[in-house]
Amino acid sequence: MTALLLLVSARAASAQIPPNVEFRVPKPPTVAVSDSGAFLSYELHVTNLTATPLTLKRVEVFDAAKGGRVIWNLSAADSSLQRALARPAPAIPAAERTQIGGGLRAYMYLWIPVDRNNPPAALRHRLTFQRDTSVVVLEGTVVPVERNAVVITPPIRGEWAAFNGPSNASGHRRLVLALDGQVAIGQRFAIDYLQVDSTGSSHHGDPSRNENYYAYGHELLAVADGIVVATKDSIPQNVPGANSRAVAITMETVGGNHVALDIGGGHYALYAHVQPGSLRVHVGDRVKRGQVLALLGNSGNSTEPHVHFQIADGPTFLSSEGVPYGFDHFDVIGNCGIVGNPTPGIKCSRHAPVGVERGIPLMNELVRFPK
Repeated sequence: MTALLLLVSARAASAQIPPNVEFRVPKPPTVAVSDSGAFLSYELHVTNLTATPLTLKRVEVFDAAKGGRVIWNLSAADSSLQRALARPAPAIPAAERTQIGGGLRAYMYLWIPVDRNNPPAALRHRLTFQRDTSVVVLEGTVVPVERNAVVITPPIRGEWAAFNGPSNASGHRRLVLALDGQVAIGQRFAIDYLQVDSTGSSHHGDPSRNENYYAYGHELLAVADGIVVATKDSIPQNVPGANSRAVAITMETVGGNHVALDIGGGHYALYAHVQPGSLRVHVGDRVKRGQVLALLGNSGNSTEPHVHFQIADGPTFLSSEGVPYGFDHFDVIGNCGIVGNPTPGIKCSRHAPVGVERGIPLMNELVRFPK
């Protein structure tokens, strides 16, 4: 009898057993807030563990706690799925991104608008694949949603352009690195803050001099009470320029001179590209919200004076997971972008201030922090 039960044809087995596909969320999302409303930004890693190529056709995201209501879907038919997908390496054309070969993985970048006052408590996912001539639907991967992002005060004062800020397609958002044996996106919600004048220029006079940049030398402030857990203060500054670096870029020098601040609750505030010799704190120091930590500079992997700021669940820029945060208050006063070819420049447009409470600036927004 046992032998007879085991004599199942390969065709029958393939019809009964779903394909061996892993889809998981490495970092459960936290509700983030912007001037455009609340959203969830997270990733779904999809790995085809079979030898047969699979084509992803549709992804549906459900509110797991409210009767299975679909709150977001992506489809290959309208290209929304292709735009959300990427491969670890190498880069491939958008038209081919839905095809996941045997043993390969795809990263899906999700950005889902939600009700700020009533967000989902958990999410569930359904994936539809094409396998040969058949359609396969797989459902699972329930993840919790954290409702409250950490609330902090701004790390700088005045008006700033939030370059490379939160967006589903920004360079920070899609920088996936495997360090310490695990994959993480430390800069998921990181922002590079520059100052620009009314013409969109970030400097005056000779562009090769750091002191001619409007951002240079601004005070960097503790965003909350905390403890200094890491610093670096021995890296010389760069001459501004796309390919000018004062030192070779390594894991030790990529952030330049920097400060890492433990602000409690598993959250760390990280400040990169600080002026050498400007740090006013040491490891182990307890600091108060608003205290000056250092001065803005141009060290490490930086093309011009700016501050790279992020909140993460660990004290490192790259191997921790980036998490969203909310400034207690700021105003969105415009938008900036990169224009011009072959010589790019910055162009900003302004509008009436839009106040944001407990929110985060989005990519390339022009924002005003309290002085």
